[in-house]
Amino acid sequence: MIPDPLFDFSGKVALVTGGSRGLGYRMVKALAARGADVIVASRKVENCEAVAAECRALGREAMAWGVHCGRWDEIDALIDAAYSGFGRVDILINNAGMSPACPSHEMPESLFDAVLNLNFKGPFRLASQVAHRMTQGDGGCIINISSSGALMALPTVVPYGSAKAALNAMTVSLSREYAPKVRVNTISPGPFLTDISEAWDERKREKQPVALGRPGNPDEIVTAALMLASPASSYTTGALLRVDGGQR
Repeated sequence: MIPDPLFDFSGKVALVTGGSRGLGYRMVKALAARGADVIVASRKVENCEAVAAECRALGREAMAWGVHCGRWDEIDALIDAAYSGFGRVDILINNAGMSPACPSHEMPESLFDAVLNLNFKGPFRLASQVAHRMTQGDGGCIINISSSGALMALPTVVPYGSAKAALNAMTVSLSREYAPKVRVNTISPGPFLTDISEAWDERKREKQPVALGRPGNPDEIVTAALMLASPASSYTTGALLRVDGGQR
């Protein structure tokens, strides 16, 4: 099959955090299937290795790396490993995150810090350091995975929505700071049927209060990521792309 030139990532290197499951896993596999070598990063290295093995079976080079994406020292080690192993990163997808529910007035400081570290502090470190390296090379693109929770009322997970709103603002600022060689964009997903949805009741798994009336299937995030990662999107930066089924 002749690859679509708009989505041919042959010779590119993609680093995806939270890449061992959920939406991150789908994006890793989609990039690898279209020619990209990949770095799969997440908390459990054995899960990353399983995904890396799937990508190698497609003929790609793949690295598995265990990392806590809220800790700067571990992020710096990931960056060093990526550049030592591949020499560059062309595509960075900041996907790792968490949203534990807790009434705001009962939120312990430790949980507040953990949520902000993983959803904003860590992505800032990773994006800024990789963007700097990209400017010293051939450039590249960064995609930050946010949430519709940054754009709507989200009781009991206020720190999560706030951190994702900060991520949205970070995208716009970094897109200016590291332009023109680096493009930085945001994808804002809505409710998706990933492993997280296994805890939903059956009604929520079938219907959602969005314009399309249903949750998204994980593969429906892939085209958005491919579009923003593609050089064909060379005039798109600082953008927020909502993939949320028409969230109010």
